[in-house]
Amino acid sequence: MSLGASRLTNCSRGIRNAWHFHYALNLVIKVVCGNFGIALLTP
Repeated sequence: MSLGASRLTNCSRGIRNAWHFHYALNLVIKVVCGNFGIALLTP
């Protein structure tokens, strides 16, 4: 395997991890905001 292919694989892995982190963070924000909205609606 060439060095270029290894570098490309590492780069794509980093991008994929970044996307997973982005979706996880988005999910956490939605859950927190959802719970906050429910807390505001309840008397």
